[in-house]
Amino acid sequence: MTQTDLLAAFTGPVPARSERPEIMRHSQGSHDVLLSPADPGGLTLAERAWIAQRVASLSGHPGLAAHYQAMLDQHGPIDASSPREAAIAGHVTRVTTAPGSATRAHIQALRDIGLSERDIVALTQIVAFVSYQVRAAAGLALLAKDPAA
Repeated sequence: MTQTDLLAAFTGPVPARSERPEIMRHSQGSHDVLLSPADPGGLTLAERAWIAQRVASLSGHPGLAAHYQAMLDQHGPIDASSPREAAIAGHVTRVTTAPGSATRAHIQALRDIGLSERDIVALTQIVAFVSYQVRAAAGLALLAKDPAA
């Protein structure tokens, strides 16, 4: 479900965007690499979409949450009650809502469910990226309302 510029779908036209097209290009590129990599490793495409949907929901952005839910629907269901998914969900919630509370023990819990270092980094990058998207969309929406801001 790649779009040329996902943030444009949520913000509409923002004149200031044309001054920095590389930011939008890199943002969309990050989306594509993190959510639809050619080699997803041990973090499935469904899990990646689910993680992104969870971050967008926790961050209060229904548009992004719906986008990632649609991606999840394409990749298949997640059994959120499984020990693996429960551990991932706990980490996503923790890092999204209280990032300073994550400890080495929390990272070890991810290893214990079979995530490799690469998978843990990808999981954390998805959380960070979707958090960035939420903030960028909010800022761009404000600029769309008041281009002089």
